[in-house]
Amino acid sequence: MTDEVLGGEGERAEHTTRAEQAISTAAAAEQPAAGDRPQLALVLGGGNALGAYHAGAYEVLDSRGLWPSWVVGASVGAVTGAIIAGNAPEERLSKLRTFWSRATQHTAPSPTEWLKPRQIYNGLHALLALTYGRPGLYRQRFPGLWSALPWVPNDVCLLDHKPLLRTLEELVDFERLNRGETRLTVACADVETSEEVYFDSARQEIRPEHILASTAILPAFPPVEIDGRVLCDAGYVNNLPLDPLFETEPEQDLLCLALELFSLRAPRPGSLDAVLERANDMIFASAGRRTIAALAREYALRQRLEPDGPTVTLLHLVYQAGADELAAKSFDFSPSSIRDRWAAGERDMTSGLQSLDNKTLGKARFRYLSLNRTSVASETMAQPSTTGA
Repeated sequence: MTDEVLGGEGERAEHTTRAEQAISTAAAAEQPAAGDRPQLALVLGGGNALGAYHAGAYEVLDSRGLWPSWVVGASVGAVTGAIIAGNAPEERLSKLRTFWSRATQHTAPSPTEWLKPRQIYNGLHALLALTYGRPGLYRQRFPGLWSALPWVPNDVCLLDHKPLLRTLEELVDFERLNRGETRLTVACADVETSEEVYFDSARQEIRPEHILASTAILPAFPPVEIDGRVLCDAGYVNNLPLDPLFETEPEQDLLCLALELFSLRAPRPGSLDAVLERANDMIFASAGRRTIAALAREYALRQRLEPDGPTVTLLHLVYQAGADELAAKSFDFSPSSIRDRWAAGERDMTSGLQSLDNKTLGKARFRYLSLNRTSVASETMAQPSTTGA
């Protein structure tokens, strides 16, 4: 991605904080034995074009040499995770830039920062992306939408995302990914049962088809059949797949960086489009809140039974869409929007690591820090509320 769209590489911090030093030590440590939990894990939620936020956040980690040993991803989070796990650390950022450069619609950047013109600009780009597709990601499909007409054969989706397979094969070394240097878990959902399905490089071979299945959000893209199961994007059932990290209790202290692309918090909507956006956000973000609340309850019990056991620190970063973004923001690949989301990921990861360093963590076995930039930033080290993430 060009510097004009995504910004430069960024200055490397001259001094590392106490938190960064601790993470660096963990990342540089030997890989744990099979069955052990990693010391630094990255969980990436889905959101299609919003995923540039992930790349910006990872740039901050990369600039500090903070490399996760386990990445769990859903949808575009699975794509980002595959690029991370399937490349050497020194190549990951350049591959992420290549991916988002191709995804971006290379029109002129937004000519104005005025709200209404920017909304029109974003909306036109979303319409273009839905109408003409994105090279290397997806294309139009026939009959697709035309199948709604009574004399046209039935179809199950609007777009064809097979071009993503070639992009993944080019940008991801799947042989390296499956060697397990960085563990990758890919989240999907079974179309027939609604069950969550996970593919884990520590247990099976990950192929491009697994990533494709994770990105198959219905009804935009067709589901993918793997081993007799018809699979799709996990977003409707669990868009922030934290569960694989806690399938068994971590055997050592764990720092989890969870990046969510839809926010449960936003100003009161004042238009029909804003109402549609809020409904979309609530659908995709609610499962993450429930998972975090359940983890807090589970670890409160563990605290009573084994107070000196391994601790879990969860840093929860949530992308907050700007006022110019519309309900169709997941298909807005405009250069200005991609640039803004990348910059937001950089900003939030930097702030999150600083907040993590500045907070007094105490002796609790589960520590939760949330950074959700609404009109007022929310940064709390506490047990998550069941009424708000």
